[in-house]
Amino acid sequence: MNLSLLSLGFLLGMRHAMESDHLAAVASLATRGGSLRYNVWQGAAWGLGHTLTLFFFGSIVLLVDTVIPERLSQGLEFAVGVMLVLLGADVLRRLLRRRLHFHAHRHADGTLHLHAHSHAGERGHASLHHHPHPVPQHGFPLRALFVGLMHGMAGSAALILLTLQTVSSPLAGLGYIALFGIGSIAGMTLLSLVIALPLRLSAAALTGLHNGMQALIGLGTVTLGCVMVYDIGFRGGLFT
Repeated sequence: MNLSLLSLGFLLGMRHAMESDHLAAVASLATRGGSLRYNVWQGAAWGLGHTLTLFFFGSIVLLVDTVIPERLSQGLEFAVGVMLVLLGADVLRRLLRRRLHFHAHRHADGTLHLHAHSHAGERGHASLHHHPHPVPQHGFPLRALFVGLMHGMAGSAALILLTLQTVSSPLAGLGYIALFGIGSIAGMTLLSLVIALPLRLSAAALTGLHNGMQALIGLGTVTLGCVMVYDIGFRGGLFT
């Protein structure tokens, strides 16, 4: 088995994790909060999902000696674009929901009414508006795993075509894909740390900067998703 090829697979996997759509996805996931360790765990889960689908499709192609249809590959890339739009929109939705709260208050005469107020920039709540903000309990990052699965399906065609051109046996091809996946896990874990650290620091000290960073991530993710949807669905001929 060619060790140089396998080493190249690992390095290309790390590079693959830094692509723009992957960056947008992991950045949007990082805005969901949680500890720094959990955000890093989300990046690893993304890489795991990405690796699982790459290995699954790669095994089929290498062992059955077939290729993924181009139209199917386009459809999967289009689905990734739609997913990015949804992820970015979710970031913006959560940002707006946290800044503006609706509360029900009952007066002494029994009258019940709703009112809204914002906590942006506040150090604390007045007693009249005091209410709990529950801290979400995080388990296994299934959302990150699913996003990684989707990216793995969309990226499998190009990876497999490259593999088929450079390997001499199915075993070498599977080894290449496995190390490519391990590299993508390592790259995405590191990328998650780089993204989550400034978000966490700004959340503790600078509310305006923190919210601005989240808004930028949300808008950027939506924009990239829309560009992918347009390029693949219309300019790329998926729907024509």
